[in-house]
Amino acid sequence: MAFGIGMHHAGLHERDRKTVEELFVNCKIQVLIATSTLAWGVNFPAHLVVVKGTEFYDGKSRRYVDYPITDVLQMMGRAGRPQFDDQGKAVILVHDIKKDFYKKFLYEPFPVESSLLSVLSDHLNAEIAAGTISSKQDAMDYITWTYFFRRLVMNPSYYSLEDISHDSINKYLSSLVERSLRDLECSYCIEIQEDDRTIEPMTYGRISSYYYLKHQTIRMFKERLRAELPIEELLSVLTDAEEYAELPVRHNEDQLNSVLAQQLPLQVNPHSFDSAHTKTHLLLQAHFSRAPLPCSDYGTDTKTVLDNAIRICQAMLDVCAHEGWLVASLSVCQLVQMLVQGRWLHDSSLLTLPHVEKQHLYLFRKWSNKKSPSDKGGYTGPVEGIPELMAVCGGRESVFASVLEQEFNHSQISQAWSFLSHLPVLELSMSVKGWWEGDKQQTERPLSAVRVNLRDDSSWCEVHADQEYVLQVSLRRINAGQQRVSKRSKAQAPRFPKAKDEGWFLVLGEVERRELLAVKRVGYVRNHTVASVAFYTPETTGKYIYTLYVMSDSYLGLDQQYDIHLNVTPPSISAQVNTEVSDSISDLSVS
Repeated sequence: MAFGIGMHHAGLHERDRKTVEELFVNCKIQVLIATSTLAWGVNFPAHLVVVKGTEFYDGKSRRYVDYPITDVLQMMGRAGRPQFDDQGKAVILVHDIKKDFYKKFLYEPFPVESSLLSVLSDHLNAEIAAGTISSKQDAMDYITWTYFFRRLVMNPSYYSLEDISHDSINKYLSSLVERSLRDLECSYCIEIQEDDRTIEPMTYGRISSYYYLKHQTIRMFKERLRAELPIEELLSVLTDAEEYAELPVRHNEDQLNSVLAQQLPLQVNPHSFDSAHTKTHLLLQAHFSRAPLPCSDYGTDTKTVLDNAIRICQAMLDVCAHEGWLVASLSVCQLVQMLVQGRWLHDSSLLTLPHVEKQHLYLFRKWSNKKSPSDKGGYTGPVEGIPELMAVCGGRESVFASVLEQEFNHSQISQAWSFLSHLPVLELSMSVKGWWEGDKQQTERPLSAVRVNLRDDSSWCEVHADQEYVLQVSLRRINAGQQRVSKRSKAQAPRFPKAKDEGWFLVLGEVERRELLAVKRVGYVRNHTVASVAFYTPETTGKYIYTLYVMSDSYLGLDQQYDIHLNVTPPSISAQVNTEVSDSISDLSVS
């Protein structure tokens, strides 16, 4: 920069990039050397633009390919400053055999063609899930309103269509629709009825549409997810999502991946180091292990991976919930926590505190021995995680500082305390609501959120068999006052690339049968929030224990669980009558 030359690329620190940008825009430096990413999203007017070569290495196809014409146009578009120049100059350096092609493209109008064909199945799935398309004919009509159809008629050879006669276009579009719908059916997204015309959306198709996932990803979830999968297997499923197929694997990065893999705990296929999915797996492992990355480009790639990871995990949770898998659903919730905090599940939750590393954990383990006998009440056991640490501190920074002062300075202790004091501390109460025998008013029965005596009948909530009830969960944030002062509704996640709101998963299940009954997402709890979770009671009478899991979607170690004791009695007469009446009405309408 001392010679008036700046460099601009994705691997630079954001502060350095902004410095270079400001200096160039203000004409303090005259020459800017930049990567092709400068073509998009940055407004840098210059007098002269030199495009040094029009090829880049494509890791997916493992060869050098040409830049899209649109990218070259964008690069050239940086030339010319309307407020200073009346002209702009662009120089493109290409191989001699491509010279005529670029001349033709530069001096003659260049048509913009459609890219719909490669993603047509996902577009159709979204329209089917929304109810816009309900038959094959609807799908045909939908295509005729697209830009793709306009270009198909104008430039049929580009789309492998021989002629534009009415019959040829009909046959071409019919085969296109049939192929796309067949792909969706193989991915469990839709169901084609017996008349071979009507199309019905399925749950997996709705999940794919809601989270903007490719249908191949949903198919992979359906085929690979199981009722009980360890975190390692879930991580493998996540990284094999089709959304990561386009992650760049640059020239010689297979060697960097091989070296990185030796530093990480989970093994990957040694013959797939040039795979985008393997690279994604390694980047997430490095994210959890806080391992050093081989180059700055890998930091940018990690941000790209994490940007997509949460919505893919949300879809995985919906798939597990649809199948009724309790253990897998809880594991997905824990995987989300790992992604946000950048730690392994088996790591101590204390390591999420700023500046605290594994070599500092001994300070917390010996804390219980340092506790003064004069301290009354509160937690007195060993400090193994965040909840115990909160209990020991009791909201007093002086207690927290007294233990860490031998390893950390005042500034580091203040940052760690700020993190700890603003973690959500939730108090929970529950009640069951339903329709009781001979009473049309909704009745509420409170549940105890503490340990109960299983032999005491009064501690069991009486409900009727085979009926829908609502578990009303009241969440109260105890440290809401501190949160209001700091105005922080976002989760504290320094390792996550973008701001994220705190949230919670309410998971209701029966542990004995490992069956999930309901999942409810709850947003940021500012002061007090009430959430309703609907569930059905068992068909047979008896005593059942359901468990409510309150899982954070942002923090490790803050999860809670409560047992709900239900004494299931025979169905009420009024409920049976109502059921019979509704069945009769259904029969009449059908007949």
